[in-house]
Amino acid sequence: MIRVLIADDHVIVRNGLKQLFELMGDIVVAGEAVNGAEAMEKLRKDKYDLILIDLTMPGVSGVGLIGQISEQNPELPILVLSMHNELQIAKRVLQAGASGFVTKGSMQDVLMDAVRKVSAGGRYIDPSIAELMMFEKPSQNEAAPHERLSEREMHILKLFAKGLGINEIAEELFISNKTVSTHKARLMQKMNFQSNAELIRYAADYNLIE
Repeated sequence: MIRVLIADDHVIVRNGLKQLFELMGDIVVAGEAVNGAEAMEKLRKDKYDLILIDLTMPGVSGVGLIGQISEQNPELPILVLSMHNELQIAKRVLQAGASGFVTKGSMQDVLMDAVRKVSAGGRYIDPSIAELMMFEKPSQNEAAPHERLSEREMHILKLFAKGLGINEIAEELFISNKTVSTHKARLMQKMNFQSNAELIRYAADYNLIE
């Protein structure tokens, strides 16, 4: 059973999602939050397989909330369900740490596929957004690959490039070894690095070694 925490300030949306998930049989709404602060409190008190969040809520929301969730719960998959269907918004939330992005105008099957795939550790992009990505024209000032990393992932990349190990980085950042390992795994996947040597070589090429 997939335990989902829904964070959305609209009662109608939460109730609609609960009714939809009840029909699926393998998904259960194990918690609800009406804002970012309540979502963080729920995550401190209980365990979930996935958090489904709206981008626009009172208080901390959007990319800021995604960053907080990723920082404190690095292994928790984040799926964004948004009324926005702009490509740049989807890119920002994925770069911030979300594992999936679905628009509220999507078909029910799309949302169900997204919940199942993201909760299992995969990534999911709404087909309409994926199509925009596929046909997007490359910018003349296209960002360097490492700019897709979150601020924390970028910091950890630089520390590994300096030669620090997992234990040393955990002590410097006051986080657990497990959290460091999770961030490293994510940045290695995003950058398509196969080894530490590739990471260090890339950091040297882009003058990222401080």
